Amino acid sequence: MGLAAEAKEPDVEKYIQFSFFLVNKPGVLTRIFRDLAKAKVNVKALAMMDSMEHGVLRMVVDNPAGARRVLAGLSIPVNEAEVLAITLPNRPGAAADLCERLSESHINIGYMYCTGGAAGGKSVVVLKVPDIAKAMKVLDSNHRAPRRDMKIKLRRPAGSNHRR
Repeated sequence: MGLAAEAKEPDVEKYIQFSFFLVNKPGVLTRIFRDLAKAKVNVKALAMMDSMEHGVLRMVVDNPAGARRVLAGLSIPVNEAEVLAITLPNRPGAAADLCERLSESHINIGYMYCTGGAAGGKSVVVLKVPDIAKAMKVLDSNHRAPRRDMKIKLRRPAGSNHRR
C-alpha cells in the first residue's frame, strides 16, 4: 500500500496517562522501562520531574492494559488520568497556536509536555485539561476556523511619511 493510500494520523487523540512517584535512585527507571519493553508496551511520551528524594514520572503508552499489569507487578502506586495528545508540526509558534485556540475557548491547560521533533517534522504534545470533550471539539481539524495572520502589524504615526 502506498503512502497516499494510508490513513492520515489523527491530529487529536485521547490517552490514559500514568503518573507515579519513584524513589530517586539508580536502576528504578531501568527496571520500569525494561519490564514495559518485555511486555511490548511502547512509551509514546513521557515527562520526569524530580525533587530531592522522589521523582514524578508521567507517561502515555500504546497499551494501557499491559502497562497496568507491569506496574502492578512492580508494586508501584499509580494514578491514571485522561489526557490529550495532539500532533503538531515541529516549528516555531505551533505550541503558541495550540494554547491560543484553547484559551480563546476558555480552556485552561493544567500542564503539558511534548516529544521532540520526529520523522516528518511532527511533535506530539500531551495536555491535561479540565474538559477533554470540549478541548477535542475546539481542536478537531474539521471544525477549525481559518488560521489568523499572527504577524504584528506596525502602524506609522499619523502624518508620517516614513516608509518601511
